[in-house]
Order: sequence, then C-alpha cells, then structure tokens
Amino acid sequence: MARQGTLVLVAGAALLLLLCGAAMGAKRAAIPDDLRDVVDDEEDDDWRHWGAGSGTRDVPNRPPPDLSRMDPAALRAEILRGHGGPSLGFVKLRPGVRRSREEVAGIATRWSNVLRTGSVAAKFVAVDFGTLMFTMERGRDMRELKEFILGQPEAYEFKVGDQFFRRPGDPPLDQVIQMLRKHKDKSEDEL
Repeated sequence: MARQGTLVLVAGAALLLLLCGAAMGAKRAAIPDDLRDVVDDEEDDDWRHWGAGSGTRDVPNRPPPDLSRMDPAALRAEILRGHGGPSLGFVKLRPGVRRSREEVAGIATRWSNVLRTGSVAAKFVAVDFGTLMFTMERGRDMRELKEFILGQPEAYEFKVGDQFFRRPGDPPLDQVIQMLRKHKDKSEDEL
C-alpha cells in the first residue's frame, strides 16, 4: 500500500518537473530598451477625454442666459438643466390594471435595481396600488430617468415638481380615468 502511494507521488513529481521544464524552456519575446521608434496609436478621442466633465464645463466661456427675458417654460427648463441636488417625484402606473401589493413593490424594486446598474441613483417605493414615489440623489440624471420611466410598459405618467411627463399622444390621466369609469358603467349596465 505504502509502496503504491510512493510510486504515485514520485510519478507526479516527475510529471511536474517535466511540465515546469517545458514552460521554462519556452521562447520569450525580447523587448529592446530603445523604444524611440515605437508608435503608440491605441488611444482614441474617447480615451483622451475620459473623465472630463460634460455639459456646460465643456463649452468654454458660455455666457449666462438672460433670465429676465425668458418665458416661464424656458426658465424652468434652464433651472432644471443645472439642477444637481436631490429630487422627488411620483409615477402613476397604467390605470385599469389590477395589481397586488407585491406586484407594485416588485415593480419598484425592479426599476431601482435596473437604474442602479445604469449608475442612476434613483430609489422607487410603492405608495399605493397605482403610484410609485421616487427619490434621486443627483437631479442631473433626470433625463435618463425620464427616458427609462416612459420606456416601461407599466408606467403611464410621472410628476416632478409641477411638471407632468407622459408619452406623446397619451391623453391626460383624468381623461383616461373618466373613460375607464364610463366603460365600467356600460359593462355593469349590460349585466
């Protein structure tokens, strides 16, 4: 018994020595000390500008806008463009769809996780069966959040401050609720 174990150990050691010898005997590439003739063209424009800020810092000497001559909508857009602080808003889910408490909480969790992978720090919390509340640490990510929410099939509209955002062509929420009530009343009358 001990003799077989010794033979296996000796055979393993011999095999290991053979493999190490083959690896050490492999040809190595010689790198010269004089690298003056080497051209390094692997960097592209994206690499050179990596880490540089975006937005107004990239535009040199941009004059500040004249706020006194702006209409209220343009003024609000200008203020929100530079807003970098925390934000709070609400998302109305598609009306007419019955959801359980777990489904609404699952939507909030899923949206928070997806946005976290896209480096948008937004957290969603279920308020009721048709409403989610979100908080953001960086208000400058509002454009990405808007695109994400309006791209979700469960979302109907969302509100930040006094602004409502919904998909183009969708009627206001009040009209949709009235249509659903009329449809419900008609179906009850038919019964």
